[in-house]
Amino acid sequence: MHAALQLIQRRHRLEAAQPGAAGAPSAPAAMLSTAPGRTALVLDSPHSGTVYPDDFRAAIDLPTLRRAEDTHVEKLYGFAPALGVAWVEAHFPRIYLDANRDTTEVDVSMFEGEWTDPVTTDPVVLQKVRLGKGLIWKFTDEGVPIYDRPLAVAEVRARIDRCWRPYHAAVARAIDEAHARHGYSIHINCHSMPAVAASHATLHPGLHHADFVIGDRDGTTASPALSQAVCAFLRERGYSVDYNHPYKGVELVRRYGDPAAHRHSIQVEINRKLYMDEQTLAIEPAGFARLQGDLRALVDWLLATDPRG
Repeated sequence: MHAALQLIQRRHRLEAAQPGAAGAPSAPAAMLSTAPGRTALVLDSPHSGTVYPDDFRAAIDLPTLRRAEDTHVEKLYGFAPALGVAWVEAHFPRIYLDANRDTTEVDVSMFEGEWTDPVTTDPVVLQKVRLGKGLIWKFTDEGVPIYDRPLAVAEVRARIDRCWRPYHAAVARAIDEAHARHGYSIHINCHSMPAVAASHATLHPGLHHADFVIGDRDGTTASPALSQAVCAFLRERGYSVDYNHPYKGVELVRRYGDPAAHRHSIQVEINRKLYMDEQTLAIEPAGFARLQGDLRALVDWLLATDPRG
């Protein structure tokens, strides 16, 4: 498997100059890409990365690892930077480090050595950590152990420094710049989800997902009126849409959403059955084209929307 990981890493380094439709990488070893914006809209894709670093040393094969990716999300939104939308894209895989988790969301039993940094005591957050879905994943969505070794504290901190901190800095900067330009910002945190929740993926195993799930942490990270308008927009195009169930949004909307300050952050989950084969990871051309057209229409509508009323 190690040779396969090296191959995919080399391939994506060569492709990193054109990630999605973004631009040149802005972090070491092509760990992320950004495209500057000129509008009030910011999009980020934290889970579509496919650059598997050499120090990962996972105990399972690459096809199993890749099932954790939000596959092709960066392609679905590939039109956005040309519209003046700020774009931030992770190239490191979610299963290596999850940028949509806080650095306190760790299972210290995975580490060799003393972890002296803060660790969450929030009982809701700990539910996901115990599923193996913290900052550093312990299990796949199907409950398969990812490592056959303890992780050195130094390597975990290196992942945070190399991946988490630059990614969050890029998202924060893009939102700050959008807000400074227009007096408000709309941040869409872009994700995909399996058609059916696996055993260790969520707190609702076996749940058949809607076409879209829109999350704003119960109206705390974006104006509920704006979030509900996004839901209505998608329903008008024939999609089933759930709001704040089963996904409310996690760290990237929690950290940067502040609707009272006209900073709106919304998590958008797209059902993978709409655009890809979940087993082979191949794009379904007709479904992809329809979905991308509707996402383009949504982005156009957001660009014309001022949530200040």
